[in-house]
Amino acid sequence: MKEATGELNMTVVTVVAIAALVAFFYLVIWPVVQVQMTLTTACSAAGGGTTTQTLSDNSTVVCDAGQCTYTPSGGGTATTKQCS
Repeated sequence: MKEATGELNMTVVTVVAIAALVAFFYLVIWPVVQVQMTLTTACSAAGGGTTTQTLSDNSTVVCDAGQCTYTPSGGGTATTKQCS
């Protein structure tokens, strides 16, 4: 019986650890990846020209002179990327 309880405790610890990793990915890493993908797409679409895009979540991407800037809706911190 003691062994079964120990295995159950390890299973719970493993499930909680996996849940914490998944939450970290979706709350911290995924938004950064998503913004970088948006900026890369905007740079490709601009082709060195000037464009302004309003995304479905009311955030904006402005490209001018080989640089694109992503501004999230609600006035958060803007992210800038140099287009190559």
